[in-house]
Amino acid sequence: MATSNLVEVQDVTFGYDQREVLKNINLVVPKGKVVAIMGLSGCGKTTLLRLIGGALFPNQGEIRVADRVVNKLGHDALFELRRKMGMLFQFGALFTDMSSFDNVAFQMREHTNLPGSIIRDLALMKLQAVGLRGAADLMPSELSGGMARRVALARSIALDPMLMMYDEPFTGLDPISL
Repeated sequence: MATSNLVEVQDVTFGYDQREVLKNINLVVPKGKVVAIMGLSGCGKTTLLRLIGGALFPNQGEIRVADRVVNKLGHDALFELRRKMGMLFQFGALFTDMSSFDNVAFQMREHTNLPGSIIRDLALMKLQAVGLRGAADLMPSELSGGMARRVALARSIALDPMLMMYDEPFTGLDPISL
C-alpha cells in the first residue's frame, strides 16, 4: 500500500564495530517536504543519509524509500532506486579528471539514452541553476572550494531525483561570482 511518505526510518540502530552511532531512530519525510537533520558533529547525520541511500545497512530496523525497503533490496533493485536519489557529499566528490560540464553530464550519459545535444543543454542548464554556466570548461582543480560544491550540487540534481540528500550543504560555499 502506497503511503504519502517518501522516506520512513523505523527503529533503526547502526554502529561501526562496537561503537553504536544510531539507536532506535525514527524519521518520517513526507513527499514534497523539506526536512533538515541537525545535530552536533559526529552524532550520525551522515551515517543516517548513507543508510537512507543504501550505502550502509542498519543492524536493526527498517528503512523505506518510495515504499521500498532499502535494506532488503537486491543489488539491481537497490541500484535502480539509487538512480532516483541525488546526494551532495560533504566534500563534493567531483571527478578530478573531468571538466565541470562533464561532471554534471556524467550521470545523464551513463543512465539515460538522451542525445548528446539534449545532455549538453541540460548540463548547462544545471550549471546555470547554480550560477556556474561560465565555469563549464573549468577543471575541479581550477575551482574554488565553493565553486566545486556548486558543481557537485549541479551534478546531484542532474537527473531531477525524487529524493535529494545534502550532507553539510552550506559548508564552504562562495558567493556567485561568474
